[in-house]
Amino acid sequence: MSHYQTPQDLRLAPTLAGLVPQEASAFLAYDHAVKRSDGAIPPKAREWIALAVALTTQCGYCLDVHSRAAKRLGTTREELAEIALIAAAVRAGATVGHGLMALRLFDEAPPQG
Repeated sequence: MSHYQTPQDLRLAPTLAGLVPQEASAFLAYDHAVKRSDGAIPPKAREWIALAVALTTQCGYCLDVHSRAAKRLGTTREELAEIALIAAAVRAGATVGHGLMALRLFDEAPPQG
């Protein structure tokens, strides 16, 4: 048995939603609202943002949905590669930023003993 996400896990979505219908309804309403096509950000840019976030959060389901949606909207393989490397650079930058915070916290900690 695998402990990793599989496409078959999505079959459990109705079960999950049924266990917490109020929260599931609110989540789905929000999810649909941000996917609207009439916002200031055009659909292709919305998919690029979603794809970059999916790459950063490493959500397999999101990568599946947003890679396919971006392709349908005309995204090229080269654009996808750039999105991946931009997301990687931002994530790496955040790691450095957290390293700075860790260094400050380390310096603020009282000495051992």
